[in-house]
Amino acid sequence: MIKLTDDIFYIGVDDRQLDLFEGQYDVPNGMAYNSYIIFDDKTAVFDTVDGNFTDEWLDNITEVLADRTPDYLVVQHMEPDHSANIAEFMKQYPGTVIMGNSKTFAMMKAFFPGLALEGRTLEVKDGDTLSLGSHELKFIFAPMVHWPEVMFTYDSKDKVLFSADAFGKFGALDTDEDWACEARRYYFGIVGKYGAQVQAVLKKTAALDIQMICPLHGPVLLENLGYYLDLYNTWSSYGVESEGVFIAYTSVYGNTKNAAELLRDKLLEKGCPKVAIADLAREDMAESVEDAFRYGKLVLATTTYNADIFPFMKHFILDLTERNYQNRTIGIIENGSWAPTAARVIKGMFEKSKNITFTDTTVTVKSAVSDENVAQIEALADEILK
Repeated sequence: MIKLTDDIFYIGVDDRQLDLFEGQYDVPNGMAYNSYIIFDDKTAVFDTVDGNFTDEWLDNITEVLADRTPDYLVVQHMEPDHSANIAEFMKQYPGTVIMGNSKTFAMMKAFFPGLALEGRTLEVKDGDTLSLGSHELKFIFAPMVHWPEVMFTYDSKDKVLFSADAFGKFGALDTDEDWACEARRYYFGIVGKYGAQVQAVLKKTAALDIQMICPLHGPVLLENLGYYLDLYNTWSSYGVESEGVFIAYTSVYGNTKNAAELLRDKLLEKGCPKVAIADLAREDMAESVEDAFRYGKLVLATTTYNADIFPFMKHFILDLTERNYQNRTIGIIENGSWAPTAARVIKGMFEKSKNITFTDTTVTVKSAVSDENVAQIEALADEILK
């Protein structure tokens, strides 16, 4: 339990048991499942937590409530890491009214087919308000950020935005780490496809006086909120966050790796402000996706493989395109001992992507890096830095 304001408390939990979030994202520092409570004439609880932490969460509520009972359970997001304990909560507090929207309750019936909802719900529409006494809540729908039922809640008294999964990050609350790195990896892994929808809800909240952001994952944001809002605006508009180049490569016998590293060295020699490089077979794929969106220029270096491209590179490009990768310049280094086709395959995979510019220079390695390839890599570096 953490006191955030005179009336608002954090009642969430840290998960240090988890190795993969959503079954795919490596979380070496665990996860936080956040839940909050507002005390006023009426008391409102915001979201539940993952099903592995039922007892700990209910104990947190019991401790903070003392002799009170909650009047409302506000359900902002039905993903099970936030909604798993709705039925258990209602067993303990049967008089509580569940608040959500029409999509919330449709999902609730699917997740909890035995839960009796009649007479126990209050359906809200976009822009509706609810008075708890001195705290007035405004509900702001945020569809597809990143599920269709998602909504934010704004408390006008303490100027707090409860932002569902937006502004969340990987990592338990007791982890001392940079916010942006794990928030960026979280955003592009989980929300990145829905940039237009994030932009829409950012416009809805732009006029609000926000002094605190309370997400469902990661720390409560209290200071320098413009920094977080600006990053979300850049990420969701597919803008360039950092000037530099990201080189992503796959290599079977080391020759494509040699070409990628030579390009890195040339770019740095020529004054490129930042060059990040990753072996897609060995680096965390989500971190590579994060870097591809972070920088304005991307170089893909890979071998031809079964008349296609190497599987890790194919996986990587699919991760980018399904997240609406756009507004970027891409250079290609291909390798093929007898029939190099990687460049053609790569360009085909980006055919439906918006505002992708391929460099005029394509480096074609036939087995090992030749003197001709060195000259091509020099030309590619010059073109990228124009």
